[in-house]
Amino acid sequence: DLHEIEIPPDPKLGHHTPLFRLLSYLLQHVRAIGHVDVYPPSRIEEQLPQTSPYTYGSYCHLTLRYRSPPKRNRSPFGYLRIEPAAFWNADKKRRSQRSPQPLASRSMSAADRDLTHTIQTLTMARGKHTLPQGYVEDASKGAMLRFQDSLPRLPVPTLEETANRYLKSLRPLLTPAELKNTEAAVQEFVQPGGVGSKLQEKLQAKAADSKTKNWIYEWWNEAAYLTYRDPVVPYVSYFYSHRDDRKRRDPAKRAAAISSAVLEFKKMVDEGSLEPEYMKKLPICMDSYKWMFNCTRVAAKPADYPQKYSADANKHIIVVRKNQFFKVLHEVNGKQLNPSELEQQFRRVYETAQYVSPVGALTSENRDVWTDARAVLLDASPKNKAVLEAIEGSSFVVCLDDAAPVTLEERAHAYWHGDGANRWYDKPLQFIVNDNGTSGFMGEHSMMDGTPTHRLNDYVGDLIFNNKLDLSEAPIRSDLPEPQVLRFEVTQAVQAEIDRAVTDFKRVIGEHQLAVQAYQGYGKGLIKKFKCSPDAYVQMLIQLAYFKMYGKNRPTYESAATRRFQLGRTETCRTLSEDSANWCKAMADASIDDKTKVELFHKAIKGHLEYITAASDGKGVDRHLFGLKKLLEPGQEVPAIYKDAAFAYSSSWYISSSQLSSEYFNGYGWSQVLDGGFGIAYMINEDSINFNVVSKGLGSDRMSYYLNEAAGDMRELLVPTLEAPKAKL
Repeated sequence: DLHEIEIPPDPKLGHHTPLFRLLSYLLQHVRAIGHVDVYPPSRIEEQLPQTSPYTYGSYCHLTLRYRSPPKRNRSPFGYLRIEPAAFWNADKKRRSQRSPQPLASRSMSAADRDLTHTIQTLTMARGKHTLPQGYVEDASKGAMLRFQDSLPRLPVPTLEETANRYLKSLRPLLTPAELKNTEAAVQEFVQPGGVGSKLQEKLQAKAADSKTKNWIYEWWNEAAYLTYRDPVVPYVSYFYSHRDDRKRRDPAKRAAAISSAVLEFKKMVDEGSLEPEYMKKLPICMDSYKWMFNCTRVAAKPADYPQKYSADANKHIIVVRKNQFFKVLHEVNGKQLNPSELEQQFRRVYETAQYVSPVGALTSENRDVWTDARAVLLDASPKNKAVLEAIEGSSFVVCLDDAAPVTLEERAHAYWHGDGANRWYDKPLQFIVNDNGTSGFMGEHSMMDGTPTHRLNDYVGDLIFNNKLDLSEAPIRSDLPEPQVLRFEVTQAVQAEIDRAVTDFKRVIGEHQLAVQAYQGYGKGLIKKFKCSPDAYVQMLIQLAYFKMYGKNRPTYESAATRRFQLGRTETCRTLSEDSANWCKAMADASIDDKTKVELFHKAIKGHLEYITAASDGKGVDRHLFGLKKLLEPGQEVPAIYKDAAFAYSSSWYISSSQLSSEYFNGYGWSQVLDGGFGIAYMINEDSINFNVVSKGLGSDRMSYYLNEAAGDMRELLVPTLEAPKAKL
């Protein structure tokens, strides 16, 4: 009669057996990091009473049955002596409660104390556990940043590495004569004693400077984001479309559930207890999380800048409804609002909001135009400064849209850009809830890449859909302040700026086309049977689709993460290669047999994996060449390698692509980076692949069609290569 549950596979330890539900909060950290020495027992006892008892106790790998004698049980640390009775009694008590209550409503139980003892045992059992060479933990920095100072620095590739990889990437793009000219320019640049060698020495010196954590960080943030003058929306922003929450169709309930989950994540970020992420079992940089909450991008000339506000002084969220801004406290008298209280506050906003002039539209403008308009807004009234600070310093923004998108395309449009009015596009976190209860997320890109907000939104989905958040009705305090309406003083001059922004937004968005391809033929389950990396497979699929549409291939960007280095962000993976181009041509040639096509395909896959691995290791082409060029002295002659037409063309991203996967999303995407190109975001699920295709009048629906056709062609090519299942004896 044991109440058992299925636990998702552990990324390091594999599948679990059915387990008890335990009072386990900190054991999450055990599974993530392999030890708990940064959590002394006093810290554990502080946190346990504040934590819901419904986190799964998957981290001891218990296989006990009720009333079994004490025995040694398999855990990530070997075999530990566990007393099951206390855990069982706690679980029995939990199941007898009609309305789950957080531990804060009860004193610490025997089971809680037993858990504390267990974690002390785990700490002592760490034994032979060792960190990778070179990594050091600094417990004083908190869990989230404890590895930060020992993360390796971004390396500087050798000139020879970059030259060889660069020339190799150009072969499918240039004629023999063009390639010969480019080779001459490259050789001149890298020759000993030449200008390239001198720039390389400067770059190596910069990278070796003890004051420099990452030689490209400030350069790249400025060049790629902060000096970029085109509007944030649609060119910099990105979106996630959330899976439907069928239990909370009511938008106020949906907004309250999302906000409650986000606040739980915020609490971990603010106190530094969030566990770091890992790539290939190595901890990665968590610095960008400081730009997640209570932050904004500020429009300025010649470059924007990020602004961080005090979390303690800004314990509020901004709710936007009918273009009107409301300040809603998420903590009152030192206590966070529970979901029922937040729901009441959202209902008050729904009841009182009235359409007003959309000041938020100003943030959709060209950055120079918005900079000037911001000055006009501030000059209009001293009150406007206080309103701006309340919005920009808020923990995050919740947009309650007067819309009800249904199709995947409708949702993508809603979350990618919306109506241009019911938003504040400078904020890094905006959660959008529609009148029909559908929801999504919009992010501003300048100080954070997609991986931190992906984790945040995944966490929100996990808490809500797996019932890890107590969303039952709870008492509502009678002294909660009403949501405060934030009123801008809108003069004629301000209104003129708003009118221009609204017009410009409609024009820019009207130039774009978006198509969603929810391919249901297969997903990573089948792809893995082809002995392929799912990501590399889909990159080849995109190459084939483009070839089908245009009869040739063009430069393609895929984002490669460099977060295993201090302050690491991204590097370019040049997907188009000589091997991938040869395979695409072969697929269109009926005279070439399937065996040859399969061989060419696997060769292209291998080459792609080699490049993206090098890029993730800081050995890409584009950031290195960018850094060398930045070190040219004012007035110094630009080397021929940079003036060569191949340099500009090979970094013109006719396809900009990236992937993420989440069981809690039904879409995500962003804009193209080149007017003549496509932005293709994709999610690889077990049995499906979702594509979001954006372009500026190139026919996104046609590209979506070719993606579907290419997926079918590849399955037809590769399924015959699978081994037939062995007959059962």
